[in-house]
Amino acid sequence: MTQVHVDETSGSDTTGDGTPDKPYQNLAYALFTHPQDVELLVRKDQSTPYDKPTASSLKKAVKGADGLKKKQQKAGEIAEREAKERAEAEKKLEESKKIVLTEDASLPKAVKAKLSKLAPLRGQRIRVSGWVHRLRQQKGLAFIVLRDGTGYLQAVLSGTAAQTYDALTLTLESSVELTGTLQAVPDGKTAPGGHELIVDYWKVHGAAPGGEEAFSNRMNEQSDPSILSELRHLVIRGETASSVLRLRSLLMSAFRDTLTAHDLLEVTPPCLVQTQVEGGATLFKLDYYGQPAFLTQSSQLYLETCLPSLGDVFCVQESFRAENSHTRRHLSEYTHLEGELAFITFEDLMNHIEALICETADKLLANPESAALIKTLNPSFQPPARPFLRMSYVDAIKWLNTHGIQHEAEDAQGNPIKDADGAVKMVDHVVGDDIAEAAERKMTDILGKPMFLHSFPAELKAFYMKKIPGTGEGGKVYTESCDLLMPGVGEIVGGSMRIAEMEELLAGYKREGIDPAPYYWFTDQRKYGTCEHGGYGLGVERFLAWLADRFTVRDCSLYPRWPGRATP
Repeated sequence: MTQVHVDETSGSDTTGDGTPDKPYQNLAYALFTHPQDVELLVRKDQSTPYDKPTASSLKKAVKGADGLKKKQQKAGEIAEREAKERAEAEKKLEESKKIVLTEDASLPKAVKAKLSKLAPLRGQRIRVSGWVHRLRQQKGLAFIVLRDGTGYLQAVLSGTAAQTYDALTLTLESSVELTGTLQAVPDGKTAPGGHELIVDYWKVHGAAPGGEEAFSNRMNEQSDPSILSELRHLVIRGETASSVLRLRSLLMSAFRDTLTAHDLLEVTPPCLVQTQVEGGATLFKLDYYGQPAFLTQSSQLYLETCLPSLGDVFCVQESFRAENSHTRRHLSEYTHLEGELAFITFEDLMNHIEALICETADKLLANPESAALIKTLNPSFQPPARPFLRMSYVDAIKWLNTHGIQHEAEDAQGNPIKDADGAVKMVDHVVGDDIAEAAERKMTDILGKPMFLHSFPAELKAFYMKKIPGTGEGGKVYTESCDLLMPGVGEIVGGSMRIAEMEELLAGYKREGIDPAPYYWFTDQRKYGTCEHGGYGLGVERFLAWLADRFTVRDCSLYPRWPGRATP
């Protein structure tokens, strides 16, 4: 009689064969594999000899073997059923190739339409095109949610339309054309737009792949951020990403409407420049026909030159900052909305920025389309209340210290100072510190409302900012400058009054070590009829992140750029 060995510790039901050298692990499996005419020998581990199983363990093993047998039988039945279903599906698929769908010429001529314009066409025969956003197949029917970029439409394929080869092999993100009768959905049912399309004719324009290359296999909501960055061209097909971009478009229109209502004229400054605005360390340098040139950091200087001829002006332009920053609110390329206004005071400037923010938000909430997007993306959004809180830089230093918000200590070279345990030393703020982003954001989040932080020390700001006469706290000179801080995001606008007098501007060049020669055209604004003027720059992605409650500004750009990322 054949002996079958079981070692309950080192045996294996996967690789074992029942020999002394390759024993099974479980008695039930051994009995299941060798149901008769064998002698079963069991041991606990390699330190004990093989022996016959006890009656109780054998009884338990018989029951376990019976369970394994039933499981095997069930698996066989399932495999047999699945094989039969596959054969039937393959046969059905092969037969579907013989079905040719033709459009019934006796039906009314279909009206071609976009999905956002369908409500007036209910009861009519229409023709729409788009991408398969969702797909559900069931016996004799196919339910499609179509997307064309303007909206979504539920469509139903039945009868012959659902039996063609294209219908049986349809995949997500395939582009299709659907023709049929548009009907209001029955009471108690819901669908995008409140209607659905009963399809009588359709065709595929571009089939998307299935299997491993299927859209849903390439990416999903749980995909790693690096993968989503590589597949941004697919990510923007999603409902959330496309809603943010759609809201961005409506936001830009609202900004333009607001600025135009305030008598600002839009201009288009160059992106290729040979002068700096915000400091040379953040310039992207390039060769321009043998001459050094840069990608613009700001269009401010050019906007100032427009004031005498065009009056108050604004631009919507890309700006570039070569900061090796990976925070959630920084981009290397961002959309910069900048404005410049003549014959104003510092108070006028802050009032204008406040009006721009509030009136733009009001316009968006008054527009049903943008209001619906905001409600979907940021259900708790409330328009900002006026007037905005205003706090001077000096008062902000005091506020931070009163509330125990410290910053990292740095040496003269800007390196963190560490204590004996290796931890970075934290210290209170003092007048002269450049308030760090983290501290600034904590303050804004605690206050919970928009706030102008204003009157920064001159040494922390650009050469062109107007100084407040005299000296202030700490014997420092301060500037008529401001940052608008929003809860959850931080700074979204930076602005200042500009130096109006030529001698003061020339001194600013000298202080910053800037050669004034390339800036002759900018300096001339003080030579040929100077005036008190000021302006600002608004980061569109930051404003949108606040409006749509996005964690990072990267979600608010079509194809965001940050250090190390310039694709796709």
